[in-house]
Amino acid sequence: MRFEDLSWMDVEEYLKHEDRLMLVLGACEQHAYLSLLTDIKIPLALADAASQQTGVLVAPPLNFGISPYFLGYPGTLSLGVNTMIAVVEDIVRSAHRHGFQRILVINGHGGNTPAKHHLHVVNNDLPDLRLDWYDWWMSHSIEAVAIEHNLKPTHANWLEAFPFTIVGELPAGPKVPPRVPGAILDAKTAREVYGDGSFGGPYIASEQIQHQMFAAALEDILAMLKFE
Repeated sequence: MRFEDLSWMDVEEYLKHEDRLMLVLGACEQHAYLSLLTDIKIPLALADAASQQTGVLVAPPLNFGISPYFLGYPGTLSLGVNTMIAVVEDIVRSAHRHGFQRILVINGHGGNTPAKHHLHVVNNDLPDLRLDWYDWWMSHSIEAVAIEHNLKPTHANWLEAFPFTIVGELPAGPKVPPRVPGAILDAKTAREVYGDGSFGGPYIASEQIQHQMFAAALEDILAMLKFE
């Protein structure tokens, strides 16, 4: 159940018996042969699946994140760190004002970490608000799937290649991970280093592994929505 399917009166009615909300964050950035909105599509699909089982409302996703290192790739649209922090805070404060007191942020992009840290400050200002944050690809559940199948999860490789994120023909074999000269790269250097944009390894995993990953992340979200 998403905001886009409801009127304001529906939300008011929802809040009479429920105070939970899921907020999806991600990015609009290069993902090699995958959608520019991969970091939104995956957490939004997880949020929708969780909503179907729980009835918890899903707020409109924030389609942009912090991606300055990929600005050498056309299609990447990046927010500044301070902008991202301010937008996430404003959304959370708006939701809290209406009566949402348990908010789970489902994040699809590692660059958004500064917003996560800032939410500690917001929570101090709003002590009755319960916040949680889920980076799906970093969960122990996903790590267990990767270890089971001897796969390394990373950007724009098999980890993010779901049927709903693939928009181009994937190369058949694995990509040799490139040599990265440092932890901080300007956009021009990043494109030179990463080429097609994948960080290396197999471009896709089997359908079984895809289902296993999605189910594992969904179980994490269902548990977090209990806010125990």
